[in-house]
Amino acid sequence: MELTILMPCLNEARTLPGCISEATGFLRLAGVDGEVLVADNGSTDGSQALARGMGARVVEVAERGYGAALRGGIEAAAGEYVIMGDSDGSYDFFNLGAFLSLLRAGAELVVGDRYALPCEPGAAPWLNRWVGVPLLSWLGRTLGRCQVHDFHCGLRAVRRQAFLSLGARATGMEFASEMILLAAAANQTIAETPVWLRRDGRGKRPHLRPVRDGLRHVKSIVKLRRSKGGQGRNALKGNFAKMKGETE
Repeated sequence: MELTILMPCLNEARTLPGCISEATGFLRLAGVDGEVLVADNGSTDGSQALARGMGARVVEVAERGYGAALRGGIEAAAGEYVIMGDSDGSYDFFNLGAFLSLLRAGAELVVGDRYALPCEPGAAPWLNRWVGVPLLSWLGRTLGRCQVHDFHCGLRAVRRQAFLSLGARATGMEFASEMILLAAAANQTIAETPVWLRRDGRGKRPHLRPVRDGLRHVKSIVKLRRSKGGQGRNALKGNFAKMKGETE
């Protein structure tokens, strides 16, 4: 199997069906041999049954946390490549062509850039958009020596075996930074592509806690810099116009 589209899930019954529908539509129209995999992290709202009813495979991940759910999902994935994205409706799973093209071209990690394109109004809280994400991404670029613009985009992709070789351990939101810095330290090829950020459809408080999770990101970045250093080459970074054209 070529591709697994992975969605971490914790009580996302309101938005998960739409995400699965978009992902299965992409696989069908693109003619890709793939699966939709939901890494459930203890949902109590029936998300698991909804996912199975729509043809998705569900893996139960007992260890709690965003990073734990994604690691468990990647380990369970059947695809050579894994494209992962939040199941809250904030990302368009129907337009994944640029991610898949970059993986096929040799990228081992592809990171979305939410701010290379205009966001849907109300999609990004002001503090996150103009303070938190730029500051933490700058810290990651500076200490990690890799030119990724958006360290915390929830839509990203990996070559499964390349990711597993990194030995990622983070269980929380800091997993997003850890993945990039470990890949850079291992001299893996890192690519970027713009993504359109939508307002999430969950209608409730997000899982992200800006202060707590921001501090966990800082701690993770500093710790990894001390232990690994960063020497990523980002060989496929950049050609945004071409990437955008592939998704239209």
